[in-house]
Amino acid sequence: MLIQFLTLFPEMFTGPFSCSMIKRAQERGVVTLETIDFRAYAEDRHRTVDDTPYGGGPGMILKPEPIFKAVEAITAKASTKPYIILTTPQGEPFRQQIAVELSKMPHLIFICGHYEGFDERIRTLADRELSIGDYVLTGGELPAMVMADAVIRLLPGVLGDPQSAAQDSFSRGLLDYPQYTKPAEFRGMAVPAVLLSGDHGKIEAWRRQQALLRTARRRPELLAGIELSPSEREFLEEHQLLNPEKQDLPMKGGNEIESD
Repeated sequence: MLIQFLTLFPEMFTGPFSCSMIKRAQERGVVTLETIDFRAYAEDRHRTVDDTPYGGGPGMILKPEPIFKAVEAITAKASTKPYIILTTPQGEPFRQQIAVELSKMPHLIFICGHYEGFDERIRTLADRELSIGDYVLTGGELPAMVMADAVIRLLPGVLGDPQSAAQDSFSRGLLDYPQYTKPAEFRGMAVPAVLLSGDHGKIEAWRRQQALLRTARRRPELLAGIELSPSEREFLEEHQLLNPEKQDLPMKGGNEIESD
């Protein structure tokens, strides 16, 4: 996979991508990361990339010419059509499923905004606009790094155990279940007995229940996208985490409703 970042601050990417799994992924040739300073594509001798907004208003906004020229230059050399992402707080909220979708793309380009914003015509370059949260940062570099990290770790050969990504929070629609390691007892806090039982069926059932509990307590809105069996609904109702009168949560098993 090739991931390129159009940015005014290439140096920001050096630290996060020069250590740990991302560094090893680059060394193994799993992913190639490139930063491109689109100031190099400015049309005047002062390499101007921003200007005041028409109609007035605070701050400066990015001009369209340098970014259009940078994207066109990259696309002209690309062996496959790149998938272009614009980082913006106005974009679609980034989720794990989007990371999975992007991990299947051979070539990604992140356009990192800066200053007060960017000329509206730059949006026409993007295949997708994405945001990492309802807040505003000084630029799009940090969101681009966050999203790229989430994508890269899903590529084959990046994680030591391929099952790790499959068990992450959000991968199956639920938050991850609690996990423990040695010692079995620490400062009066004991590992749940079921995890020491060696009974894999009971362990899997416990993990599913704990994932449901954690999701219902911390992110209850996620349950709307989960198919719950009658026993799982009953389990959550017993813990007063699901209103038995609500009928808007998906169900599976005997009470599943089929539709055309």
